[in-house]
Amino acid sequence: MQGQIDSSNAVNVLLGTIRKLPRGTAMAIAGCLAMALCAIAAAFLIALSPLKAEQGTAGDVRRSHMGVASCAGSTCHGRSIGDGTPVSQNEILRWQEESSPSGAHSRAYRVIREPRGVAIIRRMGLNEDGVRKECLGCHSSPGVKRIQEGVDCETCHGSAGGWIATHYTVGATHARNVSQGMTDLSNPRVRAGVCLDCHLSGDGEGQFVAHRIMAAGHPRVSFEMDLFSTLQQHWTEDADYAQRKGKTSTMRNWAVGQAEAVKRSLTLFSQPGLAQDGVFPEFYFYDCHSCHRRIYDNQDGAITKSPNPGRPIPAGMPPYNDENMIMLLAAAKVAAPDLAGQFDARSKAFHAAMVQGRGPAVQAAGALRQTADALSDRFAGASFSREQTFSIMSTIASDAIAARFTDYEGAVQSVMAIDTLLNGLVNQGAVSEGAAKGLRSRINQAYAAVREPNGFQQAAFRRALGGAVASIRSLR
Repeated sequence: MQGQIDSSNAVNVLLGTIRKLPRGTAMAIAGCLAMALCAIAAAFLIALSPLKAEQGTAGDVRRSHMGVASCAGSTCHGRSIGDGTPVSQNEILRWQEESSPSGAHSRAYRVIREPRGVAIIRRMGLNEDGVRKECLGCHSSPGVKRIQEGVDCETCHGSAGGWIATHYTVGATHARNVSQGMTDLSNPRVRAGVCLDCHLSGDGEGQFVAHRIMAAGHPRVSFEMDLFSTLQQHWTEDADYAQRKGKTSTMRNWAVGQAEAVKRSLTLFSQPGLAQDGVFPEFYFYDCHSCHRRIYDNQDGAITKSPNPGRPIPAGMPPYNDENMIMLLAAAKVAAPDLAGQFDARSKAFHAAMVQGRGPAVQAAGALRQTADALSDRFAGASFSREQTFSIMSTIASDAIAARFTDYEGAVQSVMAIDTLLNGLVNQGAVSEGAAKGLRSRINQAYAAVREPNGFQQAAFRRALGGAVASIRSLR
């Protein structure tokens, strides 16, 4: 006890000395002291962790999941006010925000115990073991005991056993942290892979959102990486962030996200265990609204399906959900024209192969995935100029007026894309907020047309995007 009191007094004396120094010097020393205290606290937590006794190798330590408490120190990420350096230090508060989408990950486990989640569990006939197998892969952090914490820090940033005690020490770099096991979320391809596991589907336990789960009431699954990242953002991208990790590009994240989504969908489709559900194909992969249409038995029934030149299949066949393929083609036409023709041809060949049987479809999926991977690699290193971004937006809006956008999924994806790319231009200073106002009104009209899946207003959607073309041209 005496030793603890003496240590406390020593810290108080040191803090008193710091307060007497010039503000700039005091802030620098205080920052170093805070990092040192964090290092001591983290080391203490690791020493006391019950996991440590079970670990016999360095690899085991790196894979140790430390939990939210290990990040929650008031000098680390657990402050109530975001005024720390070099990070805001209130990241956990924002992760837990009840009134904002940024808190959705912390609420992920809770929602499966709320009325809608309970109803889904009941309809599927799941017991607790079934909930674990079907739900917890996305609604909690895999393999941890404190499942009520939902999707916690390490689900996205990587198990912290190998880097928590050193990631903020003097001389630490992002590259070193990654080498010690931190997930490199500044790499758009890596970030997309992490997000897609839950926000589109993965092949881990409890990560594949099969059609029967959606039939029980689960929300429709869709993915747009930059928009979702913005909604979940609990970090601050300032000059220091850019120096440590590089400046984030909205356009790059959007384009790479589209390519990785196409790859993930085709990869899952190619796995026999996921592509079939009994004698039926797994309907998760198909465009929901191509089947979920009104049925007319009388002679006055109106045909609601429109021909789609991007899907060369007979009328009446359920088409593969190609919302991300449509966006990726628009990006390729502008930023990778040498690959655009190949991607378009292979996309159509994949749809056509669905008529022939599973073997040809899987083979065509492999070829299409190969081109999507090449596009992802190309976009990951692209800068996406102002002119290119405008050209992609114009291509999407122009295609929306044409016959390719015949279903709800593609329409929603196109509105999100134009919204995301416009925000990227504004954030980079390439377009002023005032100048963007006219296009935003068109975007809002398009959002209104796709707000309700069962009330999709295709004509209103096309009018809004048609008006967006003129707005985009004037902004350019």
